[in-house]
Amino acid sequence: MLIAGLQRLTLLDYPGKTACTVFTHGCNFRCPFCHNALLVTEKAESLISEEEFFSFLKKRTGILDGVCITGGEPTLQKDLIAFMKKIKDMGFLLKLDTNGYRPDVLNQVLENGLADYIAADIKASHEKYAAATGIDSLDFSLILNSIELIEKSGVPHEFRTTVTNELHSEEDFEKILSLFSPDTPYFLQQFKDSGCLIDSGCSGWSTERMKNLTERLRASHPNVSLREG
Repeated sequence: MLIAGLQRLTLLDYPGKTACTVFTHGCNFRCPFCHNALLVTEKAESLISEEEFFSFLKKRTGILDGVCITGGEPTLQKDLIAFMKKIKDMGFLLKLDTNGYRPDVLNQVLENGLADYIAADIKASHEKYAAATGIDSLDFSLILNSIELIEKSGVPHEFRTTVTNELHSEEDFEKILSLFSPDTPYFLQQFKDSGCLIDSGCSGWSTERMKNLTERLRASHPNVSLREG
C-alpha cells in the first residue's frame, strides 16, 4: 500500500464513529476541484510504511472504532484487499471512499465482506463527467456499475457531490439523483479551496444557494443533506 498520509483521529470522516483516516497515493481521475492534489499529481515520496501504520493501529485497539481509507483513489492499490483484511482481523470497522471507476475491485471488497461503510463520489451529471474528472475517454458505465453494486450490497453507504460554479447547475442534480434510489443518502458538499487544487480556477456556491438547493431536492429525495465547507 502506498500510504501518503494518516490522520490519527477523526470524528467526521466515519459517520457516528471514532476513526483514523488513511490517505492512499495516486488517482485515475484529475478532477479540477480536487483538494488532495498532491496525492494525485506528485510522485510518491515520504510514504508511511505498513509496519508503521499497523503499529499505530495496534495501540488504538479499544480506542478507535474504525479506519477510513481514502485517497487519491484506494481501489488503485494492488494490495488493497489484503490491507483491508488485516485491519478487519484486528477488529476495526472499515469505511472505503471511492470514485467508483473500478467496480471490479469494489466487487472484490464487497464479496469479501470488508467494507462496513462506503462513500462514493458522484462527480457530476453524465454529460459533464469527463470535464469533472479530467478524463476525455471516460467510460460512464463503470460509474453506473459501481452505483448498482453499492446499492445492492446491503452495506451502509452514501453518495456525494462536491459542488462548484464551473461544473454544476441546479438542473444537474436532478440528473444525478436519478442514478440511484430516492431513499439513498446523498450529500451536497460545499467546495472549499484547500490552496492545493489541480485547477485554481474553481469556485464554490454560496452557503445560501447550497441550502436552497438542498431543501428543493429533499421534496423528492428526503435523504439529501448538506455538508458545508
